[in-house]
Amino acid sequence: MSSKSQQTSQPHHVAIIMDGNGRWAKNQQKLRIFGHQAGVKAVRSAVSFAVIHRFKALTLYAFSSENWNRSNQEVSALMELFVRSLDNEIKSLHHHKIRLRIIGDTSRFGIRLQELIRRSESLTSKNKGLTLNIAANYSGRWDIIQGVRKLATRVKEGRLHPEEINEDDLCQVVCMSELAPVDLVIRTGGEYRISNFLLWQIAYAELFFTDVLWPDFNDAVFETALNAFAQRERRFGRITPHDANTS
Repeated sequence: MSSKSQQTSQPHHVAIIMDGNGRWAKNQQKLRIFGHQAGVKAVRSAVSFAVIHRFKALTLYAFSSENWNRSNQEVSALMELFVRSLDNEIKSLHHHKIRLRIIGDTSRFGIRLQELIRRSESLTSKNKGLTLNIAANYSGRWDIIQGVRKLATRVKEGRLHPEEINEDDLCQVVCMSELAPVDLVIRTGGEYRISNFLLWQIAYAELFFTDVLWPDFNDAVFETALNAFAQRERRFGRITPHDANTS
């Protein structure tokens, strides 16, 4: 990596916090589940966009660990929608050479969904196109904790000394360690926060926020985010000669 600041015209790895389904449904005077169903169409559109633009990876925040606190009716409807969507889409994903990964603690899901996830990941595991990561029952803090536990096990077994632990070690045990770092995070719905999403992986990612609710997210909004990204000067913690001269 060059010591100079970097300006990249297009990201390799985009992550999206898909927010606004419930408010979209409320605006339509419908139940929240209708918003989630409409959001599935936006997911399909975003994946197609990522394939066309040759992203290496697209990561979507589908269900956070905190979402279990929603009503039992909504959680049940979300789980059923997850099953149905995965079952309906997996053949198309495989046909388009997309590798599917589910990141998060899937042990809390029902057996039916866990088996569907296992089969879907296995079917697409050798695909060389876009890697599509779906964050489900995921939180950034959980991700870091499970990584720390893996390192602690190595220390306990005598394979690693505590004083030797560095950033690279933790990078290798958090989710998506085999992928390019996240370059761009998009959040829809008008909120300006990360909501416990990929806390380690987005350390130097560019952030783009839009008021557009997720079911209304389309190619035009995605293009706007990419255009904004192209204007950013990515410094990765460094300063430019201009900054040094003006400090």
